Amino acid sequence: MKKKKPKPFWERAYKGHAYWLGKKMLGKVTLMSNDSRGKYQWSAAGRAGYADLLEKAKAAVELAVYHADKQMDLFTAANE
Repeated sequence: MKKKKPKPFWERAYKGHAYWLGKKMLGKVTLMSNDSRGKYQWSAAGRAGYADLLEKAKAAVELAVYHADKQMDLFTAANE
């Protein structure tokens, strides 16, 4: 019997949303007040940005987490 790999999920929070994998927060989207850069600020995997729509901010978080998971670690030897 194969074990299912846990999937990340979104959880609503006060003035935002958080992206979780178990008890580890992978990223977050925060509602901003009257900012010319966008309505939502997002951050995940060492990246951050702004978006006008919640769906776009969530998609940016998911993409950043996906790329961080696929990218090789800078300090891992290639021969290992």
